[in-house]
Amino acid sequence: QPHLVESGGGLVQPGGSLRLSCAAPRAILSTYSSSDMGWYRQTPGKERELVASMTKRGVTNYADSAKGRFTISRDNGKRKVFLQMNSLKSEDTAMYYCNILGPSQGPWGQGTQVTVSA
Repeated sequence: QPHLVESGGGLVQPGGSLRLSCAAPRAILSTYSSSDMGWYRQTPGKERELVASMTKRGVTNYADSAKGRFTISRDNGKRKVFLQMNSLKSEDTAMYYCNILGPSQGPWGQGTQVTVSA
């Protein structure tokens, strides 16, 4: 199964913002359109954690660490999911991934690195 492709990461100073994008290949369009989507992050030596999710109907949920700072959105017409991250902190430094939630979850992509540092 093709994997989603993340982009938009980079180096940003504390307090800055980034917008991550996740593109779903056309080959999994039907799965993507009927699925809840999530943004995850992982740092070396730690388990991957879910930071934000959005159901196919647009209901969002956030990890406590992301509430009030991160916003997940999706553009089904363009097969994309976004994560707007504001007021970034050093502890947000991680590799960020997107994926389908639930039993239809596919292989993990390469992710996009976010580094928050002065």
